[in-house]
Amino acid sequence: MTAWVDGRRAGRARLPGVEYQLTAELTTPPDAPDLDPLQQVGVVSLLDTRLSGLVSIEGPDGMEITPIEHTLNAHLGGVIVNWLLDAPALVFAEDATRTVLEQLLEETELLVGWEVKHCAVTATDDQLASALAVGEEHDEVEVFDFSGPSEEERALRRTRLLDASRHLRAFGPEAFGAGDGDISEEDARYVAGALMHGIEMLTDELFGDIQTLEDEDTTADQVDALWVLDELPQRFADTYTALFAKQFLVATAILGHRLTLTEWTPPLCTAEALALHIAKSRAEIELDLADVLGDDKLAQIFAVFDGYAFENHDHELLYEYGDISDDSPASMDSAEWTESAEGWFRPHSHLVDAETLHPYLTDENGDGGAPSAPSGP
Repeated sequence: MTAWVDGRRAGRARLPGVEYQLTAELTTPPDAPDLDPLQQVGVVSLLDTRLSGLVSIEGPDGMEITPIEHTLNAHLGGVIVNWLLDAPALVFAEDATRTVLEQLLEETELLVGWEVKHCAVTATDDQLASALAVGEEHDEVEVFDFSGPSEEERALRRTRLLDASRHLRAFGPEAFGAGDGDISEEDARYVAGALMHGIEMLTDELFGDIQTLEDEDTTADQVDALWVLDELPQRFADTYTALFAKQFLVATAILGHRLTLTEWTPPLCTAEALALHIAKSRAEIELDLADVLGDDKLAQIFAVFDGYAFENHDHELLYEYGDISDDSPASMDSAEWTESAEGWFRPHSHLVDAETLHPYLTDENGDGGAPSAPSGP
């Protein structure tokens, strides 16, 4: 155990780092009533006191992470914690953060029975095994050592991925590159299972986004951090309302169901394509935590998968282009190239037999979600 005073340790030079945004959701006990406004203020104050005492994070080989700032947003069912961290690198941060937050809840009498539902770190660097220190209201602070999941835990994750792969019936192993070079059928099953876990994660996270937007009564561009909507094209963030998040949840649920069917049709609308795009990023986290597949092999597998799963890559262009312009592609339906995201739930124009994908996905203007006209000849 290492003692820290005023957040500094004698004789230890800190490595320069990169800023990472961590998001975690703390939920009330399953049978607990909704938090009233006064309780929401109280739990935020309680957590803020504890988290403000966090002065250091220590990983293997003396690496240090510095918490820069945090924000807390309470809702009826719990609290969303957002941390900005400075670190030299990041690995297995989800498991490390979950371990420390769970201990924080255990040590806080008023939060007994609360759970850590999700922990996620947005990062593009190599990952660092780390731990978050639980602060006390005095100078000396304990630092928890966390070297990442054990081999037994990683093995359990791998087993779960292989089990989950059974539910993805829309694609065979060849869609994940099995038999191509050094990609094995087991590799394909790992990725298939991770995708199914990714869809499950998106579903849970969208419930959190919906609750946040409803509580704040605003749009995504006015909220500090969201789970899923922050990973959609930010050009349209001012149109991501609670209703939009609910519609995106429905589109994600439809996509998840279609992945369990024995035949596959490429994404029926832009929202489905974006949901599958984000699910791939969640799958990468699952595979990393299970310690299977290197970055190069995974990139190779997803390159093959994209050829099977997507009709084109137009949904990715929404991250690059905001609206119709002289230099924007003309391949997409006109609904995608608008000032808002309302058209993303309409069936693609070539799906002439699909008037709507689900009643909840109809446009607010009452046009029934009918397919938009093709943008070109």
